[in-house]
Amino acid sequence: MSCLRKTLAAIVVLICVGCGAFAEGNARLPVASPILTIDSDRLFEDSAFGREIIEEIEQLGAELSAENRQIEEDLTREEKELTELRPTMTPLEFRELADAFDAKVTETRRTQDAKSRALNSKLEERRVVFLNAAAPVLEQLMREAGAAVVLERRSVFISSNAVDITLIAIDRLNAVLSADDMPEPEK
Repeated sequence: MSCLRKTLAAIVVLICVGCGAFAEGNARLPVASPILTIDSDRLFEDSAFGREIIEEIEQLGAELSAENRQIEEDLTREEKELTELRPTMTPLEFRELADAFDAKVTETRRTQDAKSRALNSKLEERRVVFLNAAAPVLEQLMREAGAAVVLERRSVFISSNAVDITLIAIDRLNAVLSADDMPEPEK
């Protein structure tokens, strides 16, 4: 009986290992389906190119935040100095300095907001470039699956995970695309 149990256990292990190897081998092949889904955010964020761009944008964002903190400290100090000078000036002199300070704050805020918008635009532009470059890979996956359409996963109410090609697409894109190969966004 003990020998039979060992044999059965060995067969179960081999079947499990074989199924795992089969599943791993097929992880790169899309399921045959007329409709596929993809998570475009994850496609970008988890691809090597997307991670590189996100890291770059986060670094630039951190630098902008540090710059904003320094500007805030400088403006706070300047406002305090202006407040301390107030008793030594006429109301008209103080009003001129206060108006100039307010104009400086407004212009600084506009400048820093523009820098933040430019950073967000850069991320979105690079994302569009990536998705355009990814199109041939996605089209190939469609052909392999016999699919007529790839839908954004978030737009689908319910579906089988088997029709989600996000991970397969990430693997293939990482194999064929690099950040150095990507064209600069058109202005």
